Amino acid sequence: MVVKKNVLEQKTNEQLEEYIKPETRYVPQATKIAFEILKTRGRFFSEKEIDAINLLINKPEEKKIRPIHQNHIKSSNFIFISIVFGLINLFFTLMYIPNQSGIFSSVAAFIFVGILGYLIREGRDLKILLLALFVIGLLGSISTLTFELTYYPLNGILSLCQLILQILAIIFLFMIPKKFESIKTNEFELWLAAENEKTIEK
Repeated sequence: MVVKKNVLEQKTNEQLEEYIKPETRYVPQATKIAFEILKTRGRFFSEKEIDAINLLINKPEEKKIRPIHQNHIKSSNFIFISIVFGLINLFFTLMYIPNQSGIFSSVAAFIFVGILGYLIREGRDLKILLLALFVIGLLGSISTLTFELTYYPLNGILSLCQLILQILAIIFLFMIPKKFESIKTNEFELWLAAENEKTIEK
């Protein structure tokens, strides 16, 4: 995180004091800049205060918690299950049509989708990308799906299950409240603490 010194220089001494308090939630870089600005403005610091501020400046930055909604988990579950259906479908396809050339592209596609599922499970906002990829894939697979349902019903049903699971994954991502998505990573701990307090009060 880059802290701009000119932004902090516009703040009053009282505001800068918040950056050097022991309980401050600002990053060490911001604390250091605020400390330097206050010194140039004539603020006197005792040895004890300087030691405390140096501890704040030199402490390792804590890893931020990425906001993860329950729908991120559900969506990724649907994606992972769709991969399982896809692997089963591929197995039966190779039994009917032993085409070795398509194996590598299919496995690569499963790996790519698996990575997307993992990133979504980590709270990444990928719903637009997932929707775009789904639409592109759907346009290219309608004829294949129709063919499979007609001549290879088992494969067709498995492919249809994949589509349904992918649709559910997308729907659950779009169901995540806008309020939740607007929460910044470095504010999530405060939001989560407030939500827990509300739950305890109820």
